[in-house]
Amino acid sequence: MEVSTLLFSILLSLLPISELRGGIPYAFFNGVSLAVAAPLCIITNALVAPIAYTFLATFHKIFHKHWLWYASFFDRFVARAQARVAPKVNKYGYWGILLFVAIPLPVTGAWTGTLGSWILGLDKRKTMMAVFGGVIVSGLIVTSLVALGVGIDSVFIKRI
Repeated sequence: MEVSTLLFSILLSLLPISELRGGIPYAFFNGVSLAVAAPLCIITNALVAPIAYTFLATFHKIFHKHWLWYASFFDRFVARAQARVAPKVNKYGYWGILLFVAIPLPVTGAWTGTLGSWILGLDKRKTMMAVFGGVIVSGLIVTSLVALGVGIDSVFIKRI
């Protein structure tokens, strides 16, 4: 088990495109045991929610204050998104976020769940708890699929 493999697994777990779907299989198929890879990648991916909230809030404040076109676009975008998604959010709430993050498929995950919650103005603390729960479930699913055996790596890793 090399430090570079662990660091790259951490990086994959933080990136929006790969998250746990990339971090856990990469670590495992490069010699890291699942007992080390899964917790490392799950904890790393759970950090996405606070990182994303901080990033979004900071840049939104700066852009909204200094760029009028951004403020106009963002306010219209949020109003449309809230009108379209409000019934589903009211119905499923934070359990919906947890389930959305828990599905280890492209376009679902901690980044998208956090972004959606932030855009809809949902509670930061509850969102982070829902995202963390979803990350744990997703991590368990990915770990189980990787542990099932040979050939499953093709689900997560594209061979070049």
